[in-house]
Amino acid sequence: MSDNYGAEQIQILEGLEAVRKRPGMYIGSTSSKGLHHLVYEIVDNAVDEALAGYCNTITVTINKDNSITVVDNGRGVPVDMQEKAGRPAVEVVFTILHAGGKFGGGGYKVSGGLHGVGASVVNALSEWLEVVVYKDGQKYNQRYERGKVANDLHVIGTTEKRGTKVTFKPDAQIFEETVFDFEVLKERFRETAFLTKGLKIILVDDREDKPVERIFHYEGGIKEYVQYLNRPHDVLYPDIIYCEGTKDDVYVEVAMQHNNSYTESCYSFVNNIITPEGGTHLIGFKNALTKTFNDYARKNKLLKENEPNLSGEDIREGLTTIISIKIPEPQFEGQTKQKLGNSEARGAVDSIVSERMMVFLEQNPIVGKMIAEKAVLAQRARDAARKARDLTRRKTALETMSLPGKLADCSDKDPVNCEIYIVEGDSAGGSAKTARSRATQAILPLRGKILNVEKSRLDKILVNNEIKAMITAFGTGIHEEFDISKLRYHKIIIMTDADVDGAHIATLLLTFFYRFMPDLIKDGYVYLAQPPLYKVEKNKKVWYAYDDNELNEILTEVGRDQNNRIQRYKGLGEMDPEQLWETTMDPDRRILLRVTIDDAKMASLNDTFNTLMGDKVEPRREFIETHAKYVRNLDI
Repeated sequence: MSDNYGAEQIQILEGLEAVRKRPGMYIGSTSSKGLHHLVYEIVDNAVDEALAGYCNTITVTINKDNSITVVDNGRGVPVDMQEKAGRPAVEVVFTILHAGGKFGGGGYKVSGGLHGVGASVVNALSEWLEVVVYKDGQKYNQRYERGKVANDLHVIGTTEKRGTKVTFKPDAQIFEETVFDFEVLKERFRETAFLTKGLKIILVDDREDKPVERIFHYEGGIKEYVQYLNRPHDVLYPDIIYCEGTKDDVYVEVAMQHNNSYTESCYSFVNNIITPEGGTHLIGFKNALTKTFNDYARKNKLLKENEPNLSGEDIREGLTTIISIKIPEPQFEGQTKQKLGNSEARGAVDSIVSERMMVFLEQNPIVGKMIAEKAVLAQRARDAARKARDLTRRKTALETMSLPGKLADCSDKDPVNCEIYIVEGDSAGGSAKTARSRATQAILPLRGKILNVEKSRLDKILVNNEIKAMITAFGTGIHEEFDISKLRYHKIIIMTDADVDGAHIATLLLTFFYRFMPDLIKDGYVYLAQPPLYKVEKNKKVWYAYDDNELNEILTEVGRDQNNRIQRYKGLGEMDPEQLWETTMDPDRRILLRVTIDDAKMASLNDTFNTLMGDKVEPRREFIETHAKYVRNLDI
């Protein structure tokens, strides 16, 4: 390697070469997440046309060759010559970075495609892309290959339609996988349709023998979104509380409704983009809700004179909220750009929610009384929970874990080297304790199914022995006291039987982590162990199969005859310690699945937990029927 570092080492990447060279800088990754991001970029451009009032239908089709076609009925990308570039505007949009109608040129007042790089980045990362523009009675076409113009823009016919049609095929040279997931796209477009009332989004999958089509169209917008998220629960009152208005050039929409659960579900958006870390708009909402409701409760004697004010946490127990604002120049804070920083957003949301909320409460005193009663109960439970927490804090880890059959800790004290197995039952726990590597592997057996945190208040949760054991073992605390730096194990491994009960226990555990320690999942510390389903013995040789396909592959390889001994494992307790180590716990041979949360899927995941753990049977049945075909290893 040369020590010279001069001008000749400085590369200038022309056109879209920079995107192809470093795709992760523009779309985050070249994994499945990045692949689907390409579709969002093109669809978001069409949504911007809808936000501007020019488009009401977007159709997204996954074609048989796994290319994507997006058609909208907006104004159509401009086709006239762009003076500075000396090329047609549509070509400029698809071939030059940071070119578009979103940089103060008056094309869009608000925009979800914040960076203006969408169309050109998709073009750069596609094997080919074709754009058809329907405009002024003409039908224009241009094709690009790996970001470069394959033919000049030309008229291919006349039309009465208007809008833009973009078809592209992701480049297999760039992406680790190029197969689109219908379910992922479906969740995203449902959310987009909820956030843009009146917009119809049609998603079609043409890869099946019989095309699959889903239509998302919500005239009620975010009010219908709240209804949708509250499906698994009984709601406290029938009406959605809706606040809408514009202040300081910020358009504010807030919809909310309490249900009978004990968890708050709040999602905030800016120009249709989710803000997982909240920001000024969320602060404005919380301030308005807490102050307005306490003022109302005092004025109407729903709180006694000697009773303290309700905290925001009390009032928001069981509250499902969507906050959606539209703002011309959003400013984001932090490395991940997921937190809104505009100061005017706080004041606008605070003002509009305060005003509209008070009007609603004055007109609906029965609802006000219901919310107050629920909040007072929450306040009492919070006080009891604080006492339980204080009691837990005063105990040392040794005192808490001294019960027989609980934590068998590891000797290594460096969290990076340590992992804890959460195991169902004493039988499997006993095998795991014998099988483990004592230096780095801790075992925490749980007795039976843990508490369903979706159906319990915090005070009940904190006195549950199994949950107390996990909180103390992990060392991080929960909720606002959560501190990831105190985590004692960098792998938390859920190890349950490969059957329906095991899956239920795993879901209960994941629900607990998601509600009380979400950063454990976000930061990649939570894993699911994958025990084998079958053991195959033949001529003193042993193979393990983790699903039916693998079993068939093994039998094909060794021959299907009477010398084969096939054992179907019903549970971890059936394995002796050596087998458990060899198949499920040995770091060199085991299979672990890391549990992840894509921030954009937080609402979707929340809905899944609500559906599976909530009170309503019908949504749960619908979910199971819809997803049954995707289930592997279902043991009835």
